[in-house]
Amino acid sequence: MSEITYVRGDATVPLGKGVKVIAHVCNDIGGWGKGFVLAVSRRWPESEKAYRAWHRDRAHNDFGLGAAQFIQVERYVWVANLVGQRGIHTGSKGVPVRYEAIDTALGRLADKALELGGSVHMPRIGCGLAGGKWSRVEPLITERLVRRGIAVTVYELGEGRS
Repeated sequence: MSEITYVRGDATVPLGKGVKVIAHVCNDIGGWGKGFVLAVSRRWPESEKAYRAWHRDRAHNDFGLGAAQFIQVERYVWVANLVGQRGIHTGSKGVPVRYEAIDTALGRLADKALELGGSVHMPRIGCGLAGGKWSRVEPLITERLVRRGIAVTVYELGEGRS
């Protein structure tokens, strides 16, 4: 079994050959406008449009915590919008991250990556604006993706984005 590969770089410029799925965590209230999603939107505006339409039509689809949406943005590149945070603010119930939802969404991501024969690329999902701890997210990635033979690369820009 391989491990997660860590590299310094930008997850919107994924390394390697073949199909690549760029995964990130979204909130469950339709907000898109801070953090990693800004880089995603600059590069592939259709990923934001798809997320907003998915949220807008949520009464008629699977939008909600643990859901995953996959948008093909280039011939060999997909964006995975993973709903893994409740709201956008830290409040009486703590930080927005929901580890169970990330875990469920990662299972859906694994199925899609295997279907596509692709690798998965991401920042430290759930650990930026969502307020999560990598020590809780990393084992979920290992369990859901790496153990199923999916190559995972985590990109670190340095300060300011995760």
